[in-house]
Amino acid sequence: MHINTLAMVLAGGVGTRLYPLTRDRVKPAVPFGGIYRLIDFVLSNCLNSNIRRVCVLTQYKSLSLERHIRYGWSFLPHTLEEHIQILSPQQRVDSSWYQGTADAVYQNVYSIDQADPDRVLILSGDHIYKMNYCRMIRAHIENKAAVTVGTVAVPLDQASAFGVMEVNKKGCIVSFEEKPEQPKPVPGQPGTALASMGIYVFETRLLKKVLKADNRNSKSSHDFGKDILPDLIRKVPVYSYRFVDENWKKVLYWRDVGTIDAYWEASMDLVDVDPIFNLYDRKWPINTYTEPAPPAKFVFADMKCDERGGRVGLALDSLISSGVILAGGQVIRSILSPQVRVNEEARVEECVLFDGVKVGAGSRLYRTIVDKDVTLPPGTVVGLDHKKDAKRFTVSPGGVVVIPRRMKIKKGKQ
Repeated sequence: MHINTLAMVLAGGVGTRLYPLTRDRVKPAVPFGGIYRLIDFVLSNCLNSNIRRVCVLTQYKSLSLERHIRYGWSFLPHTLEEHIQILSPQQRVDSSWYQGTADAVYQNVYSIDQADPDRVLILSGDHIYKMNYCRMIRAHIENKAAVTVGTVAVPLDQASAFGVMEVNKKGCIVSFEEKPEQPKPVPGQPGTALASMGIYVFETRLLKKVLKADNRNSKSSHDFGKDILPDLIRKVPVYSYRFVDENWKKVLYWRDVGTIDAYWEASMDLVDVDPIFNLYDRKWPINTYTEPAPPAKFVFADMKCDERGGRVGLALDSLISSGVILAGGQVIRSILSPQVRVNEEARVEECVLFDGVKVGAGSRLYRTIVDKDVTLPPGTVVGLDHKKDAKRFTVSPGGVVVIPRRMKIKKGKQ
């Protein structure tokens, strides 16, 4: 079956709930898993699904995202009409910035016309999962659907954060409500609700028609979930497509890392002995870009080391990237990005350290996220006293401390 589809990845969101990780970058550009960015997962899904015409719609603080895509995702041959193309706001059809997810696509309708696809696949650039989009597109074609929505079952007590829908026995959506206060459970499954994954397949002609009408509606918030879909289900066949996980674990893995606590929990998923999200599956590779760096190096071996510290370069149940030097420091259940250095008798536990972080001798870090290019002076203690931490850093509701990028920390100040 020939699938003439253009993918459009929405990657302009501010991501206020992830602040300060989104202070200097858009949410899809936030580092994850040591060497990746959040957007790498949806772009890898596209390539692994053999969808090779992709437009990435950027807006908010997009420099690092655009640089990452240019360096790491520019290998597709344009001569074969394959590309991952960055579309920054051009104000072709409007003089305003993007007003919502639907408006972002509408303002880039020129690129849809140029590609001339039979259908458009709309994706969010900040979720972590593995999915073969071609399966969804085939189901869309077989159902003769006008629109198909990617869906996943979520716990009922978490469903208010998503678009929630009801479907009939044929899988056709009969109601759609964006972020309801009282979500409706799945029939026969009182503890779960059917949530939108922010993944939509539209027939191109219909998409252009509804986006044009939505643009004229001054009362619309120009959002697919709030405005477009609730209206369409009364007019055309809109189908649900249940998420089929290419991660192939016992539990479906789809994460919206929209908060600091959700981001930290997803990071800790990676350091288990048998991680719930598999980065090592060669059948479903995750592509990215990293700068060249030497191998990680662990130095010093003080056999007298114990749980109180010691001069030993040691990492347990952790992800260690290239260029990392453990110069006598200990790392436990943590993720270290490239070029991190942990000095002697320092202890880093259940932490995420971004590129270029330096941890001074004798420091103690616990449940802490440290953004890029931060130097922690010797003896720094973070994560053990949240009252003190909150005076200098961001502390999440779940007790995760975040140190913002390039923050200057004075020596000896605890």
